[in-house]
Amino acid sequence: MMARPYQIAVLGACVLVAACGDGGAQGNSAAMQLDGDAIDPAVMEALGDPIMIDPLLTAQADRDSVRPPPRPYSGALPQDAVATGTSLPAGEKLLRAPAPVEQRNPAARESITLEALAARQFGPACAAKLRYSAGWANRLPAATPLHPDARVIEAAGVQGDGCALRAVGFYAAQPLQAMLDWHYTQARRAGYTVEHRSDEGVHLLTGTRGPAAFAAYLAERGDGGSDVEMIVSDGGA
Repeated sequence: MMARPYQIAVLGACVLVAACGDGGAQGNSAAMQLDGDAIDPAVMEALGDPIMIDPLLTAQADRDSVRPPPRPYSGALPQDAVATGTSLPAGEKLLRAPAPVEQRNPAARESITLEALAARQFGPACAAKLRYSAGWANRLPAATPLHPDARVIEAAGVQGDGCALRAVGFYAAQPLQAMLDWHYTQARRAGYTVEHRSDEGVHLLTGTRGPAAFAAYLAERGDGGSDVEMIVSDGGA
């Protein structure tokens, strides 16, 4: 006669009780000897071993499923997982950016949009014509390229009617000094005259080359990376 579903469920529960009860090895033996099967010594030895616990993981365990853990789980990246792109020719090293001149720069703290930064740096006439689109991040002049590790947050630009501006905000998993050196090196290689200023942790690299100019605002992130907002005028229209 075919067993009914509830009979199968009851039989399964009995087997589990026998395996997990206080009988220890006897309970395990009962579970392993159904229908007269032989006991595998390797399995019995594994079942009899104590459970191994990693104290580093238990320290992060959340014992209360309703409430979040007291601190976030560790998610630090290994050193070899941190991006290290430079886009420089093989064998060429980054130049060291000069020490900054401390100078108050209200634009870095008061301007909260790329348009506002562009207006303070290059005037409001062309800044007001900026149009936001991620595609502008790929249209920076070759002399002032986007960092190879950049994660673009927003971008804007205008070309024509006497205006030629590009603006991009991004972050990169690179220390602040490495980002300063990279932008400084790129600008110097392209023939720009570069100045470095800072104000309360916000760094400003500015450069000019004839009618072309750029301004890059850089600040350190709490996770060890860097935030960058760069405004570029290629001098054309």
